[in-house]
Amino acid sequence: MTTPDTPTPDTATLARQREIATEHLLFKLMEYVEDRHSGLLDFMENSLDHLGDPATDATKDDDAVRLVARKMIAGARKQGVR
Repeated sequence: MTTPDTPTPDTATLARQREIATEHLLFKLMEYVEDRHSGLLDFMENSLDHLGDPATDATKDDDAVRLVARKMIAGARKQGVR
């Protein structure tokens, strides 16, 4: 949290903080819904063929994006609701 004495975070720092918070909330939502409505994670896993990297330059890597998603799904399966 920033105070009047704390410098304002730069754009990259803010983006990282948003990404961490968003991933955490999404991960917990996945666990919660799967616990109450079995099949969500299967549904999400079956959708990954449609997931891709929107980059238009040499950094584009659809497989890397899908791998991140697969790891998140596997983590939600392993963690479960506690």
